[in-house]
Amino acid sequence: MTIRILPAVGDPDAARTVSALLSQLPDAEPAPAVADSTALVDALAAAAQGAGAPSPAGPAAAVEALPEVVLVHERIGPTPALELIREVALRFPAVGVVLITADAGPALFSAAMDAGARGIVGLPLGYDELAARVQAAAQWSAGVRVHLGGNPDAAPGPIGTLVTVTGAKGGVGTTVTAVHLALAARAAGRSVALVDLDLQSGDVASYLDVQFRRSVVDLAGISDISVRVLQDAVHDHHTGLGLLLAPEEGERGEEVDDRAARQIIGALRSRYEVVLVDCGSQMQSANAAAVELADVALLVTTPDVVAVRAAKRQVRLWDRLQIRKAEETTTVVNRLTRNTEIQPPLVAKATGTQVARTHVPAAFKELQPCVDAGRMQDLDGRSTVKQALWALAGELGLVDAPAARQGRGSHRARPSLTGRRRKAIAAGAAPGSGTGPGPAPGAVPGSAAGSGSRFGARRGSAAAAGGPGPFDPAGPYEEG
Repeated sequence: MTIRILPAVGDPDAARTVSALLSQLPDAEPAPAVADSTALVDALAAAAQGAGAPSPAGPAAAVEALPEVVLVHERIGPTPALELIREVALRFPAVGVVLITADAGPALFSAAMDAGARGIVGLPLGYDELAARVQAAAQWSAGVRVHLGGNPDAAPGPIGTLVTVTGAKGGVGTTVTAVHLALAARAAGRSVALVDLDLQSGDVASYLDVQFRRSVVDLAGISDISVRVLQDAVHDHHTGLGLLLAPEEGERGEEVDDRAARQIIGALRSRYEVVLVDCGSQMQSANAAAVELADVALLVTTPDVVAVRAAKRQVRLWDRLQIRKAEETTTVVNRLTRNTEIQPPLVAKATGTQVARTHVPAAFKELQPCVDAGRMQDLDGRSTVKQALWALAGELGLVDAPAARQGRGSHRARPSLTGRRRKAIAAGAAPGSGTGPGPAPGAVPGSAAGSGSRFGARRGSAAAAGGPGPFDPAGPYEEG
């Protein structure tokens, strides 16, 4: 049996040593070493998806495309080695993981086994010990693949999409955005979990009128989150969302660290197709870990100087802490108006991020009744805010394109007419203004006198024949 091995070693010297020893193993096909935890997870995901998508064998083919053994060096980063082992074991259960460490004591051995490792190799590396651990992990992997391959419905690992929503500062609409993205994905028929990781001042429960005694803190001290434990902590909302709420006592948020956040998010991704995380606007270890793991990281800002500066600081903070690069972040511009001086291209230039094509208009009067009642799910489908947020969900791939349109269509699909223009259409303007039904000064009688307006002539040739002009209130009009 050929053993495919993928080493994850950040140190170049250690990587050369590991590659040299692996090349001596019989029937081994070692891949080039990956330098960090993100590259390892991406490589495994690419292998599974690349084989599983076009193959008629489906999940069985995806399992077979994965390497049998993954070697994880203790100094891999940015994710700690044990947390990385836990994530790989959870997402790709058919892969045997072996930890390379200088501390082969019983405490670390027990912790590694709890995380999902299949063995430990001590440093300095020896050929015999490495060969024995790799062979044992490969045999275990082969046994697991027999069972997974025999079940056509078995998947190689959880495929839940993780989307984080972070505010540039407080009050920019982070929670409203997260709630409606979750509702849009649920309306599209996907299983959705909405997590409130704004641990000190989370408002998801208030926006959805929920009173639930369990919170994310109840999962923080559990080392192995089973399906039953997850069900007890997640509130099943009547909209179909699974809600994991922030604690009532804000000081308890300190109990949720990055390790707990990674474990909780991993458990949710194994059960739900979409996981939406409201990260608030204050960075802590828990929501920083969520942003690092996210498939899509959204940064919500309003088009004003203070908020855009705050967004720029947030992006720079993520970059300094190696949480996320600016070009991997998508900025959502909320409360945008036509007359706003700061437009999305300027936001993109200032922050260095991508800006979502869908912008959310400023229409708080539409939101206020639902906000005051705590029933954001009851927002009218004709609301321009809801249409924009559901269109944003379609842009992010959380829903199909047709499902993103509610009511009469997207707010961007319909031109906006001011009250003055509506009155001009209905009653006509003063003679000589250049916008009324009569000819403008100096215009040739019988010609389209309103050609200087943004509205075109009526259908047919009535205006050209000296009949009613383009703003005839008795007939329809066309917009240019």
